[in-house]
Amino acid sequence: MVRPAVVLALAGGVSALNGTCPSDSKCPKSAGSSAGLPCCQITDSTYECCFSSESCIAKVGCRCYDLDDAAALKKVAADVNEAKAGWTADVEQTRFATLAHAKSLCGTYTPGHPLRQELNLPEYESKLADSDVPAEFDARTAWANCSVLKKVRNQAGCGSCWAFGATESFEGRRCIATGEDKEFSAGQTSACSGFFGNGCGGGQPDAANSWFARTGVVTGGEYGEDNGCVPYECPPCKKGLYPPECETNECGNTLKCERSCTNKNYKTPFAQDKKQAKKAFSARGVLQAQKALMETGPLSASFTVYADFPTYKSGVYQHTSGSELGGHAVVLLGWGTEDGKDYWLLKNSWTAEWGDNGFFKVIRGSNDCGIESDFSGTNF
Repeated sequence: MVRPAVVLALAGGVSALNGTCPSDSKCPKSAGSSAGLPCCQITDSTYECCFSSESCIAKVGCRCYDLDDAAALKKVAADVNEAKAGWTADVEQTRFATLAHAKSLCGTYTPGHPLRQELNLPEYESKLADSDVPAEFDARTAWANCSVLKKVRNQAGCGSCWAFGATESFEGRRCIATGEDKEFSAGQTSACSGFFGNGCGGGQPDAANSWFARTGVVTGGEYGEDNGCVPYECPPCKKGLYPPECETNECGNTLKCERSCTNKNYKTPFAQDKKQAKKAFSARGVLQAQKALMETGPLSASFTVYADFPTYKSGVYQHTSGSELGGHAVVLLGWGTEDGKDYWLLKNSWTAEWGDNGFFKVIRGSNDCGIESDFSGTNF
């Protein structure tokens, strides 16, 4: 809920405190009992002190959102738009019922997660000079013959984003390397990648990429599609796009590690259909990721989702409001500059009804939300 502006019990109950936040962004001693709390600058001459459960929105104030409050997403979006942060939030979104429902789709073990395994994959080796990197790049137009780069998929009510981010990177890079424009099974990746993944419960894309090189994955499109060996097993929502119409526990018992094709109309034998990568790699930082992308194709990328991200509609996203919901994985497709802001171009797995037709931009060069800390891919 939106809190009163006053955080401390000072005489007069003023709406804000006079002054500016110190360089360490902690409320100064003059804030009395709230000294040391996070400091939030509202105007050039006033600030607030935020409780631990609150986050600061510059030029707006301290805010706290209830994960189970159906109205919270609308409040988040309104606060983002009021802050004029350089991106637009969708105040009228109906895709998520609550922030808790959005949180259930964030199943990636980002760096620092207690269940994450650090694999120390070899770094991508490029022959390009730094000066060879252009100001903008879009894999969708660079390799227009690969429709898999443009298709936005649907993880449904399952925290399998980590598998989608890795699988869609794999299929895109393989299309670029071989010319075969085929979708591969995110469901098999979710269910079969052993201790590297836990289906809807979570996993990490770099480990899935390692599994592609070690074991391989079969083809498979969306739920209900007559496409590939093992189409995705998790059914889409019956009414809207996200909970409560699409129950978050609807997929847990459905994801199974199949050893034969579940699509009875698919004629290629399972063993023959399975394709492997030669090796998995990591990409460290901005330039290495750019070179890997422009030379050989899309990368999987993981980052931390905050309460404002589910409301994204357009513009260059950067964390503006709300607390952490969890880790998420997506596909890195390009970069550019918009209204003076350098950005990454990425594809989500929340259907084409979310964001900018299923795609989004996030600020590049500042590692916002950890977006530049966990790139990985495969070579063929």
